[in-house]
Amino acid sequence: MSFSISSPSFQNGKDIPKKFTCDGEDVSPALSWTDPPPGSKSFALIAEDPDAPRGTWTHWVLFDLPSTTTTLPEGVPKVGDLPGGGRQGVNDFPKIGYGGPCPPPGKPHRYFFKLYALDNQLKLKAGASKQEVEQSMQNHILGKAELMGKYGR
Repeated sequence: MSFSISSPSFQNGKDIPKKFTCDGEDVSPALSWTDPPPGSKSFALIAEDPDAPRGTWTHWVLFDLPSTTTTLPEGVPKVGDLPGGGRQGVNDFPKIGYGGPCPPPGKPHRYFFKLYALDNQLKLKAGASKQEVEQSMQNHILGKAELMGKYGR
């Protein structure tokens, strides 16, 4: 097996249910992962839409998830410091936590949930930007897993 991420809420490459979008409850989908690389000390997750009209739109930034974590429940609270460990950064809405798909009418957009296994903790403050997280992750990524869903209006 290899490092992989999945969701009970939608299959890779398929439609993200309305519940997880701005047209629904705007709650984060449940996620789970398996077979992280040996030596993983923490996980970071970045969810983004590369099809946004003005360039890639960041929907979710999570980091310093403990290495023992293998799941995220549906509806992760929109707070900086998560109970049980981990922190959330600012998305492009700009708010802390998850911001669901909310594309303009037209062709469906793709949403990538990118999970990184890291050999350290980033130790950034809650509310960090995607750029700060990506910069801190450099030279510390042991593995990457990706899940993609689609949503259109």
